[in-house]
Amino acid sequence: MDQEPSMKRRLAAILAADIAGYSRLMGEDEATTVRDLKEHQGVVLPLVGRYGGRIIDTAGDGILAEFPSVINATECAVEIQTVMAVRNEGVPESRRMQFRIGINLGDVIHDETRIYGDGINVAARLEGIAEPGGICISRQVFDQVSRALKANFQALCPRTLKNIARPVDVFAIVSSDRGAGPGVTPPNAVDLKQEIRFCTAPDGVQLAYSMIGQGPPLMKTGNWMTHLEFDLESPIWRHLYRELANDYTLIRYDTRGNGLSDRTVDEISFDDLVSDL
Repeated sequence: MDQEPSMKRRLAAILAADIAGYSRLMGEDEATTVRDLKEHQGVVLPLVGRYGGRIIDTAGDGILAEFPSVINATECAVEIQTVMAVRNEGVPESRRMQFRIGINLGDVIHDETRIYGDGINVAARLEGIAEPGGICISRQVFDQVSRALKANFQALCPRTLKNIARPVDVFAIVSSDRGAGPGVTPPNAVDLKQEIRFCTAPDGVQLAYSMIGQGPPLMKTGNWMTHLEFDLESPIWRHLYRELANDYTLIRYDTRGNGLSDRTVDEISFDDLVSDL
């Protein structure tokens, strides 16, 4: 009796992409949309191979690719969005083709031509919540690339994704010149747009911190039950933070076990909290 071949598994970085609003574009002008898509694909698809990836599927407007290196996958995604931003210059906004990209690092099952598994499903769901022209990555990807790539990462907090059993920590890679331009901040205005960064404690626990405002640095000691993003919008805390940011560069952080810092840690003692501070 012949035995079925065992399934092969491997860890891979999965990149999923599609065109935002593709159905609308097709409904408005099918022939032009197909022509433009093929022209864009002719430039974008070779980038996957250049970064050491393998294209799994290009059905419709989508791209599914795997990479042995999560850093290469992320660099490829950044270049795709950079190239597309240039290609969209001069194109009416209503006719622009903008990719949404999701990247996940996970265990996949594979055969000669296809790959399967939750690692792909998470990447596809991340692509679905990415903004047009944007990139969303999972925590597993962030942990690998945040120290290796010079990029602006924005923590989007845990998200419940369709048909995914557990919430996924999501991060967006944000362009430094996103939008119409850098703009000009009035002299007396306070910039409350925070940039969340991550550092590592001596025992390996990853801590999230942010800086807002202007002036001499003022650090708020971390406490229990905080969240860097939610607290800035809280009707209880936002007024205090706004006032402090008028005169200081306010530094806040989520202590271990809270918010965007590592939730599951081996040790939470007074000495650890002092060391984190």
